Amino acid sequence: MGLIDIFTSLVKIIAVLAYVYGLLWVLGKSSRWVKIAGILVAFGIIQLVITVNIGGSPIFNGFDLGLLFQACSMTMVALGLNLIYGFNGQFSLGQYGFYGIGAYTAADITYRWINGDARGLIVVLSGVIIVGLMIFGLRQIIHRYRGIPVLTQFTLYLVGTILAGIVAVYIGRGIAPAINPLLGTNLVPGALAQGIPLQVVFFLAIICAGVFAAETSFLFGLPVLTLGSDYFGIATLGFTIVVNTLMLNSDTILPFPEMKGGRGMIGIPKLTTWFWAFVFLVLVIVVMRNIIRSSSGRTIMSVREDEVAARAMGVDVADTKLISFMVGSLFAGIGGAIYAHYIGFLSPNTFNFLLSFNPLIIVVFGGLGSMSGTIAATFGWTFFLEGLLRNLLGTMGTDAPTWRYVLYPVTLLVVMLIRPQGLLGTTEWGFLKDILIKPRVKPQVAAPGPIAPAESQQGLD
Repeated sequence: MGLIDIFTSLVKIIAVLAYVYGLLWVLGKSSRWVKIAGILVAFGIIQLVITVNIGGSPIFNGFDLGLLFQACSMTMVALGLNLIYGFNGQFSLGQYGFYGIGAYTAADITYRWINGDARGLIVVLSGVIIVGLMIFGLRQIIHRYRGIPVLTQFTLYLVGTILAGIVAVYIGRGIAPAINPLLGTNLVPGALAQGIPLQVVFFLAIICAGVFAAETSFLFGLPVLTLGSDYFGIATLGFTIVVNTLMLNSDTILPFPEMKGGRGMIGIPKLTTWFWAFVFLVLVIVVMRNIIRSSSGRTIMSVREDEVAARAMGVDVADTKLISFMVGSLFAGIGGAIYAHYIGFLSPNTFNFLLSFNPLIIVVFGGLGSMSGTIAATFGWTFFLEGLLRNLLGTMGTDAPTWRYVLYPVTLLVVMLIRPQGLLGTTEWGFLKDILIKPRVKPQVAAPGPIAPAESQQGLD
């Protein structure tokens, strides 16, 4: 890797960070039409960079495009963790578990669909809908009767989820035979396995993956969130290990032979394009920003500052923790679905517990409670550490790229010593500047003038 390549990579990193700043700046415009035009321009810039060739080679080659998609998916994962840890104060190491759940769920749906099996989509779609209705209904009943133990609630939700899953399986068996003939096979795709219908299925797969991850986090978080923050972090680490073990044995313990266990799942359709990555990235940013600015966001941050004070003010601390945990897992599931369909291959080693520290490094590096810091740190981390540094170390030997796993914690340690609040701290860019509403300044009221005692008494009479 020559000096020209290094210089080109550094220019790309600076350009990507400037692009992120410009996107957030455009989203912050008050005019709706200016905002829409800016979003279209932001989308078009990257689309041109991907397609336009200079001197016979694209500005963004295939490797750069992969880094871009990886940065988009990891941004969703890191923003979800920032909501859980940065804004709500719950130390979690389970984000990669939900990232993997979303990836495998969406991949299995589209894999089955292009291979003539509609059961994946029907079962998961009907399942998440039924489970969602079940959770909503049970919560209404449980809230009417105070004092129900958490483990009893968990048992009720777990039984309801199992029953909902059985119903979803039977729904899939009943409906799938009528749709399968229209799907064809992987070699000879049918009318519904290509073109716009396939894109619609891909969209539904992403949504289902995110919702499935969120519902899983609800079941897991209901009993575990009663633990303290440190114990909760250990429990989430255990959850990531359990999910990784299930991935390794998905073709034996679980009834999913197409996932091939530890050998890795192949044949996933590469449906992720810049359009889908951009749409869901902007959607996650907008949704999280609006959550933080809402009354629910104030409640989430109050729990982080002082649980006792928040509970004294009438805040349901348990529900607040659970909501932030579910939303953060939803973002991770969506990011996993985007990741699975740009790489086309899933390996359980991609979601092991060591890599689960990556989102935590990004969030701390960018700044806890800073959305702009998380977004900028994710893109910078991906293009510098996974791109430039990996290629640079690759020129030093076959084993040299693994040294980047040593540089990650060293870099984080240096940042924590020099700037404990992260690179951006609480600084926000453009669209996110007003994410933390400043306290209103009380207006200065002029002191009333002296009133004659007789006149004041007459006025009262």
